[in-house]
Amino acid sequence: MNFLQDFFLNKLVISALSSWFIAQLLKTIIYMFITKKFVIERMVGSGGMPSSHSATVCALLTAVGYNYGPSGFEFAMAIVFALIVMYDAMGVRRETGNQSRVINEMIELLEKLGGNISAEEKLKEFVGHTPIQVLAGAILGILIGIFVCNVV
Repeated sequence: MNFLQDFFLNKLVISALSSWFIAQLLKTIIYMFITKKFVIERMVGSGGMPSSHSATVCALLTAVGYNYGPSGFEFAMAIVFALIVMYDAMGVRRETGNQSRVINEMIELLEKLGGNISAEEKLKEFVGHTPIQVLAGAILGILIGIFVCNVV
């Protein structure tokens, strides 16, 4: 088989990529339902419900567990990778989003007060995730990983 065929038949890759895509699709639909606006950026953007980062790494972790078992180095690497990604999504990246929100509000206030401050573009506020968003992404990823490993 050739490289691309092997790559796209790899259940680890299928699990991770399909989980990312489904999480991004759900994120876009949920955002549209809440705001009544379709924003295409939600299909590739970070932040929001569910966490596509968590879904991706948990689908990968689940597929690694199915294919290599929990006692090998592959599973150990996958679980450490997943924990780091999910911790970062809830910690540093979430704080960055909170800080962006405050800075955007400060700029708006200064502009209203007649200040000579003008931002060319607002900072992105959807950067990180709440613990619930990370948990939802993790559950989604695990379920998709199980599905791919058992059905596909």
